[in-house]
Amino acid sequence: MDASSPTAIIKVVLPKVPFLLQTAASHTLGLSSTSSKWDLRTELIVKFIRSLMTSPEPSPIGKQQRMTLKDPGIKGPIWISKITVPLPEEEDVSKTLNNAIDALKEGGEVYTPATIAPVEAEWTGHRAGVDKHRHRLDLSEAQHYERLMKEVTSDITALYFHGGALFLMDPASHRPTCMRLAKMTGGRCLSVRYRLAPKHAFPAALLDALIAYLYLLSPPPGSYHDPVPAKHIVFAGDSAGGNLCMALLQFILQLHRSSPSKPPTIRFHGRDVEVPLPAGVAPNSGWMDLTRCMPSIYANSQYDYLPAPPSEDMIKHFPKDDLWPTDPPRGDLYCETSMLCHPLVSPLAAKDWRGSCPVWLAYGSECLTDEGRIVARRMAQQRGNVVWQEYEAMPHCFSLIFEHLPGGVKCFESWVQFMKDVVEDRAVDTHGLFIAAKSLKETVVDVRELLEDLSDKDVDKLMLEARVKRSTGEEGEAKVLPRL
Repeated sequence: MDASSPTAIIKVVLPKVPFLLQTAASHTLGLSSTSSKWDLRTELIVKFIRSLMTSPEPSPIGKQQRMTLKDPGIKGPIWISKITVPLPEEEDVSKTLNNAIDALKEGGEVYTPATIAPVEAEWTGHRAGVDKHRHRLDLSEAQHYERLMKEVTSDITALYFHGGALFLMDPASHRPTCMRLAKMTGGRCLSVRYRLAPKHAFPAALLDALIAYLYLLSPPPGSYHDPVPAKHIVFAGDSAGGNLCMALLQFILQLHRSSPSKPPTIRFHGRDVEVPLPAGVAPNSGWMDLTRCMPSIYANSQYDYLPAPPSEDMIKHFPKDDLWPTDPPRGDLYCETSMLCHPLVSPLAAKDWRGSCPVWLAYGSECLTDEGRIVARRMAQQRGNVVWQEYEAMPHCFSLIFEHLPGGVKCFESWVQFMKDVVEDRAVDTHGLFIAAKSLKETVVDVRELLEDLSDKDVDKLMLEARVKRSTGEEGEAKVLPRL
């Protein structure tokens, strides 16, 4: 759907009017299971999105992707400067990533190394004193960057990875989020247009994420920005972008583990660039498990718009198009099924987070909550500094979608405060909170004991079982959309 086209919006909304009226009546009469947790607006939005995502007639993958890549244009209180990271002559970046992938294998995993490519991104900042209808100035990209930097008041640079199940969305779709982050932090965002599946399988997106980080640390000649110290950089992202945040963090940790005696470097545009940890990592509703095997996938479905994995009799093939199925065939949109339990594909599978920088993790009562709990627990048990926040009855990425909700505002403000704390070198200690719906009452939780009835061995078993089912076709072998 083209969100900028009133006709397209009417075509989608009009058939849903009877459903929305029924939903409103059920909520008003207190008959809905979520009416005590949500206001009417939230109930309508969540259930409307859910109805779209559970359509019995899925569109071809390519059509879905193209619909989410339409650029609505740039206007309002936002600075955008578009850049392209040039292709490095060296192959060291891809070789280093492939070595880490191979080192973290447990046996039997198969993947095709990605070809290095130029990476596009958008510098994003807040443009003060401008209403939402003001059009972008007719300036060069370099001039837009100069104007952006004149309004930056802090050292914070968020390296941002958008959500969209690793095959949807674009920096253009996430401009409002990045602008809001820039405004509230006083800093800037570099929002990365990483390559999307299924055309570009793992590890293409992760390779692009790594190149973007190196670009910040050591800009090639002709770049608009000066080198950004790692202590000023925060990896941030939502949903699938949160996956890339944590996968990139795990890669850097592996790089340090393999170079214990000296700071690891990567050859990038003629320089040996040291690769330190960033100041912090902040995934919002991060997707940590591509096997989708944790209990909350089903247990939290009433609060989420993300559909649970369908039963066998519900599985339908997507209509074929130029993107799917791939040639040669692949079992998952993002990767070979043998890679689903690899730590750089599913960070839930990562066992070693020792030495990590501070991490902020926030979820609602959503389908992905359990995988976030396990990752937070492992990091805390390994003496990492982890901020955990769980918001009762809130759906996936609620703080990006529901700006009107006090819980959404609170979560977004916490996101921003974490970035300020880690960049301004304030202590970030491990702590966890459960935030009640509506009242926002906070209850302290022990991050080291999150989901303690599910051991690490149990998690490994569930993930491996899910991978086997996907590999043998019992769960449809990617015939249904991950829809994240």
